[in-house]
This record gives sequence, C-alpha cells and structure tokens, in this order.
Amino acid sequence: MTSSLPSIDRWGSLGGKRVLVRVDFNAPVAEIDGVLTVTDDFRLRSALPLFDDLTSRGATVVACTHFGRPHGAPDERYRVDPLRRCLYQMRPEITLMENLRFSPGEEANDPRYGASLVEGFDYFVNEAFGASHRAHASIMIPPTLLPSAAGPNLQREVATLLSLLESPSRPFIAIVGGAKVKEKLGIMKVLVDKADAVIVGGGMAYTFAVAEGRCIGGSLFDGSYVKECVSLLETGTVLIPVDSRGLKVGAPFGPDGGPDEALDFNEDIAEGFVGLDIGPLTSEFFAAAISSARTVLWNGPMGVFEDPRFNAGTEAVARAIVASPAVSVVGGGDSVAALSKYGLQDDVSFVSTGGGASLELVELGDLPGLRALRESPWI
Repeated sequence: MTSSLPSIDRWGSLGGKRVLVRVDFNAPVAEIDGVLTVTDDFRLRSALPLFDDLTSRGATVVACTHFGRPHGAPDERYRVDPLRRCLYQMRPEITLMENLRFSPGEEANDPRYGASLVEGFDYFVNEAFGASHRAHASIMIPPTLLPSAAGPNLQREVATLLSLLESPSRPFIAIVGGAKVKEKLGIMKVLVDKADAVIVGGGMAYTFAVAEGRCIGGSLFDGSYVKECVSLLETGTVLIPVDSRGLKVGAPFGPDGGPDEALDFNEDIAEGFVGLDIGPLTSEFFAAAISSARTVLWNGPMGVFEDPRFNAGTEAVARAIVASPAVSVVGGGDSVAALSKYGLQDDVSFVSTGGGASLELVELGDLPGLRALRESPWI
C-alpha cells in the first residue's frame, strides 16, 4: 500500500510554491508559570524533517491541525497558541493555522470548507497519520483539488504497521490495554488470527474475566460484549490477568494518588472493591511471554498508570518490551506517554503518532485519508 501512496519526491524544486501540510499536533498542554505550554512535543518534532525538506526546496510551508474537541465553534481553551509557540521555537519559518475544528465544516467533511483551506496553495501533504482514520474535510478534500502526497512519517507508519500483519518475525506478541473493551474488540479479532499471543490488560480485561466466570467486584465491565470475549478466549491465543491491584469502591484515585493503600487481589475481586491495575503475578506472567517475542505491538496501558499506586503493571510491560529482542511498535497516546514517563521512548523500535488510526489500519488494512491520496485526480 505504501508504494501506491504518492510521494513528495516526485515534485522536485518548489521555489515560489506554497505547500499546505496537514499535521497532527494534538499535543498535551498544561499551564506552566501562567502560560499554557506543550508538555510533550513528540508530534511536533515528528513533522520537522518534512518541513526541512520542503523549505530546502524553496517552498513556503503552512501547517494545519486539529486541537482538542471544540465541537465546531471557536473556543478559547483550544486555540493553537501553545502549539504555535512550541513550533516557533523549533522552526520559526513555519506558519500554523488556527484550529481546524473551530469550523463545523471540518468534521462534517464539507467540500466548501475543504476548498477554503487550500485556496492560494499549490500543493498538499498529508503528514497526519493520527487523523487519517477520520473522513474530515482537511484530510479528504485537498487531494481532490491539488497535487497531493503522503508525508514521510505517514508512509513509514503505514509500512511499519502493515508489515506486522504481512510478515512479522515470530513469536509475534500483541498487547492490548485501555479502558473500553468495545473499542478494541475489532482489532483483537484480527490479532488472534495474526499473533501468536494477545495480552489483554487495563479496564477492558475485566469483561474478559467475567467471560471466564470470575468475580470482578465493582471493576469496569461491559456486559454487552461478554459473549464475544468468550469466543476470543476460546481461540487459546488470549492471555488475561491472573491477579489485580485496586481499591475499595469509591476511594479516590488519579495523578495525585490518594490516601488509601493499594490492595492486591487474586483471580477474584470481592464486592465493594475495584481493580485498577494488573497485579504482580500478572506482571511476571506477561513479562515472561514478552521475553520470547521477536515482534511486539503494544497499544494501551495495563491500568491507571497515572496514579503512582497503579503504575507498576504498565511499567513492567514497558520494561519487558524494551528488554526483549523484539522489533517493538508502540501506538496510542497513553502507551506513548507511559514510555516517556519511564524514559524508554528511545528504546523501542517504532513509536506511532496515531492511536485510533494505528488500530484501524491493522484492523481494516486501509484508512479514509490513505484512500483520498491514492484516488487523487492530480496523481
């Protein structure tokens, strides 16, 4: 598929030309010394090689991105000012448009809004892999109106993720975490056929535990998907936690921790208690499975890792991946944030800028944004 995506290499000199680049700068921000500041510039840094390539050929480059969820109207909380300040420090010559999602036309894929974005431009580049699973105007319309190409990061992401399905070195271990089981069932149905083992953690694991007939107390659970979890467990490929760590129901938890000491549970969790992380036995169990891997795909944490009491499971998995001889591909904002938290982001083979996009590509084999580039009449 990557070979069929148009490349910027075919354009040659761009002297006097204006290039619009769709990026995914939806980065985390926080107030620091009274100023809203980007706290993780990974997504911005990822676009710098493309900017350098285009400007070295003489192009004037303007970037555009979504930021947060302003729901189609201007919202002071989601202005791109902190992104602009961060980008200016790295590449002052690059202009960044205001938040695309301030217009209802963006998420509605309005052709008129898409046309307004490219007015005055000569070329378009999609470097927003993390947004390419969305059929939004800034992704879908420009390729119908301008010579368009996939950026190098987008091409690399697609090639890396699809290679996991086509020819992974084995054993191939997939690790799927996060809160909501319904968001990950589609990808799990693909992975049980492709991977040698699929490790499940996070809140979604408790629905699998119910499918095994276990008690989960007040833990996160979606009864609508128990039968599908039973079917996945019957493949013999899915590994779920054998113990948990958590709290009494109602006890506070979060980034600042809480007054209650974490409790360890065996396979069953009694009523009145909630699981918030995999337990120490599971950490060892999962780490042992990962140690033999030659390919690892990880998307989603093992628990509420932001709380220091429930950080151990995610950290154990992250360190097991790094210690293994595997080619390791990590995607999803929480997984990437965990790597950064543990100082391991440079110790894995590939970090994907897309969470939902990476899962959808592995699940479906294609994305709307990729189709738009392939079907552009300007190729």
